[in-house]
Amino acid sequence: RMVGAMAASPVLLEGKLLEPRKAKAAQLVDEVVAPDELLAHAKEWVLNAEDAELVKPWDQKGFKLPGGAPYHPQGFMTFVGASAMINGKTKGVYPAAKALLSAVYEGALVPFDTALRIEARHFTNILMNPTSSAMIRSLFISKEALEKGARRPDASDQKVRKIGVLGAGMMGAGIAYVSAKAGVDVVLVDRDLAAVERGKAHSEEVLDKGIARRRVTEEEKAEVLGRILATADLASLDGCDLIVEAVFEDPDVKADITRSVERIVGDECIFATNTSTLPISELAQASVRPKQFIGIHFFSPVDRMLLVEIIKGAKTGDRAVAKALDYVRQIRKTPIVVNDARFFYANRCIVPYINEGLRMVGEGVEPALVENAAKLLGFPLGPLQLVDETSIDLGVKIAKATRAAMGESYPDEAVDEVLFWMADQGRLGRKAGSGFYAYDTAGKRTGLWGGLRERFGGEGIPPLDEVQNRLMMVQALEAVRALEEGVLSDIREGDVGAILGWGFAPWSGGPFSWLDMTGAGRAMEICVDLEARFGARFAQPSLLSELAKSGEGFYGRFGSVRRAA
Repeated sequence: RMVGAMAASPVLLEGKLLEPRKAKAAQLVDEVVAPDELLAHAKEWVLNAEDAELVKPWDQKGFKLPGGAPYHPQGFMTFVGASAMINGKTKGVYPAAKALLSAVYEGALVPFDTALRIEARHFTNILMNPTSSAMIRSLFISKEALEKGARRPDASDQKVRKIGVLGAGMMGAGIAYVSAKAGVDVVLVDRDLAAVERGKAHSEEVLDKGIARRRVTEEEKAEVLGRILATADLASLDGCDLIVEAVFEDPDVKADITRSVERIVGDECIFATNTSTLPISELAQASVRPKQFIGIHFFSPVDRMLLVEIIKGAKTGDRAVAKALDYVRQIRKTPIVVNDARFFYANRCIVPYINEGLRMVGEGVEPALVENAAKLLGFPLGPLQLVDETSIDLGVKIAKATRAAMGESYPDEAVDEVLFWMADQGRLGRKAGSGFYAYDTAGKRTGLWGGLRERFGGEGIPPLDEVQNRLMMVQALEAVRALEEGVLSDIREGDVGAILGWGFAPWSGGPFSWLDMTGAGRAMEICVDLEARFGARFAQPSLLSELAKSGEGFYGRFGSVRRAA
């Protein structure tokens, strides 16, 4: 009512933050004063205000809503545009934005006091919506608890003072940047000086973007870059209290660098590997100090992704876990602690999501239906776009390694038919300019590649809810199995890790919260149907069956925490 629906929309619907001066210019606040002068100014205004100043504009005779009321031509277009924007951004799965717009629309048609009651009604409905409680629990309460050290062992302060980063590729360069930005001295090492200088240049590029957006000053840029020593000399790692290895995903290469570095660093140094798939306990066999060997798995791009997965090997000690958690807190990211297993937790659930999308394409399901079904569930990326972003050749490499490890029990030949065919066509993803999507010269997606339909197109269109159930359930069941097997020790980490790690439908609160909203009994019915039609990957875990029989939910059974035995 102060500024009109159009001017208020960015603040209300997008949560846009304004600097105090800009907020005043937009008429969102009456006055801007220093914090220590706020109370004095407020008292002065109350004591000296004229009677006319005490009457708000909407209580004055002849008041008209700025920009027009809902039935005014200009106001009508504002609400139509806002409604379209909300549906485009939320895909209909976030009820708060729609309720906000409804409260504004309905409230603008009635007196102010009545409008407040309308707003209270919408607020109460949202407050009681299970989506709201799930999001609040996972994205605020649980996330904050994990960041404050809910899973930290009882150990002395393990703040990192000097970190060595091995490998100056995309991941290593990103780790060096976030560490230096947090005030940690960094030694960035690669085999040759040219490679390591390119790695350091990544930090400069990120900082330059910050300067262009007026978020970083030249002085801050100089400070961050000054903390990064780029070198090809391993001896420079002497004095580091944490090493993060980010070299090729090859066990032999990792073993060689582990042995070489441990001969240089002090006995108290913690050694971490950034592997995304290789079991930590196996990599730790190359270490002479396995208690000080741990996994710290970053997600790409490192400077933007909030989650860090900390993996305990069979012999990893408490001090190593405390060191990793303290470091993650220093760089202001959210940690989850998981036990060792191939793919750990996040990738263990991401891979089935991607594979189910590829499997449906191979079955003849329209690729656009697969992608849109995922986005209508609230996933930021559909499975085909996700594999394009991570690169198809990487998917092929992981598939071959997994097949070699699993032998005859390998279950994904149907997936490989699609993935390997794409690789044979030279369509390796966004980095190559062509993948499941087509891209223009600037790297922007121009649509799904028509060759998919020609090669795998089938007859008939499956129901949307069937496609969505397959995409959701294949991930949620993998999360439950990870809990059953002890890879996860805390369901809070399962939910928070899923949302921050690969964008599992944030409205749901994560896979365990989603299963609780769905109900274990209903989830079991969906599993029975999907298993009968599509295979054993949808077989219900024993834990889900137990909960269905008892009528419990995951949070009802385990509360906030489930510790490993």
